[in-house]
Amino acid sequence: MAGISDMVFTSNAFLFFFLTLTLALYFIVRKSRVLANAVLTVMSLLFYAWGEPKFVLVMMGSIVMNWLLALGIDKSASRPGRKKALLVLGVALNVCVLAVFKYANFAVRNVNALFGAHIADPKIALPIGISFFTFQAMSYVIDVYRGRGRAQKHLMNVCLYISFFPQLIAGPIVRYETVAEEITGRTETADDFCEGIRRFMLGFSKKAILANTLARLVDAVYVLPEGEISVTLSWIAASAYLMQVYYDFSGYSDMAIGLGRMFGFHFLENFDMPFVSKSVTEFWRRWHISMCTWFRDYVFFPLGGSRVKSKWRLAFNMLVVWALTGLWHGAEWTYVCWGLLFFAVLIAEKLTGLGKWMEKHAVGHLYAMAAVVVITVLIRSSDISSALAFYKTMFGLNGAPFFDRLTLFMLKEYAWYLMPAVLCGLPVGRAIKNRLRLGDAAWELLSGASLALTTVLAVANVVAGGYNPFIYYNF
Repeated sequence: MAGISDMVFTSNAFLFFFLTLTLALYFIVRKSRVLANAVLTVMSLLFYAWGEPKFVLVMMGSIVMNWLLALGIDKSASRPGRKKALLVLGVALNVCVLAVFKYANFAVRNVNALFGAHIADPKIALPIGISFFTFQAMSYVIDVYRGRGRAQKHLMNVCLYISFFPQLIAGPIVRYETVAEEITGRTETADDFCEGIRRFMLGFSKKAILANTLARLVDAVYVLPEGEISVTLSWIAASAYLMQVYYDFSGYSDMAIGLGRMFGFHFLENFDMPFVSKSVTEFWRRWHISMCTWFRDYVFFPLGGSRVKSKWRLAFNMLVVWALTGLWHGAEWTYVCWGLLFFAVLIAEKLTGLGKWMEKHAVGHLYAMAAVVVITVLIRSSDISSALAFYKTMFGLNGAPFFDRLTLFMLKEYAWYLMPAVLCGLPVGRAIKNRLRLGDAAWELLSGASLALTTVLAVANVVAGGYNPFIYYNF
């Protein structure tokens, strides 16, 4: 059987077999909500089990555990102590699942390095998408505890919520309270289905045309020896990597949102043009919104949020959130440092007023993008020493030339992708519509034709390029 890596949204197996079959089966039985949910649940489990069936047992164990915990919390409404104890137990068990499967190897390596121990590496395989489905499972238990949704009595409904294939592997993280009613009471419409197709095509084009091409530029630069990269080329590669991550992940989110719409689900947006940001604080209001709001509502606010009286306590609350955010992205020190650097910049913006000042001035855009590009180098680097070596090149500390012939070659080779990548991250569509003074009907026609053309190009690019995994599959 093919590996799960082959069942990506941009693969032939997904587009022409899995999705086609799922849509056909779903709309045949859609008048029966029980049968419709059963189809989506079974197909979602098949999607996850495409290559590694054993990991389905991990996810199903998580689903059953959280289903039982939520039922217990719901039945303990008149017993606050028992209700809270079940919540604490639920959070602890979910954290343990992540600790074992995602962080055990990392912990053993570091204990051995720090204390000279010789603990055998457990070599525990990482179930794909475990960060996303574990956070959704915790969202379910916590929202039931907070009264923001009733516990689902039927296991299949909980299974559908946590395992639903559009957002199972790489998000967006769908909060239970946002879809609790739609699990049993949604309505499918032709408008939603058409919008779902449009959104899916948009995400598909982002991934196949922009993200995949930018990846070739980034990979070509990062394999070069340190002495062969100019200062300019290092900044181009670092900026291209940030754009690659954006188009890769926002493309996946668009496809997930579009697929959800086809089946009557309305997921919240996950990106809001982050490249227009004028501060790092604003950037994180616009980037990976589902993760940021999850940490805000389930970690930051319970710690006291920003309403605490002490600046030191505020700094501590933010430190916890960003240390966890780094670890959530990956069990490596590069991810931990990535989170801590963002914490340092964000707390500085908040305590000094730098963020608000930057947001009022044009220079803020340059500042925010430069800061994010520099910090993002960490998660593209294999280790801390590699990141430091790349930083030396970026800031001309290792004798690298400012510009050379290789840099010129790369610019000529990838200019036709770099320029659209920059422009598509900005509100150029709105500007074009206003400049041409187009009415809504004319704009819909023009944008629809453009999207159809880019989709054809995207399909051709995927066919020619072969396998193209999503970056956030690693998280």
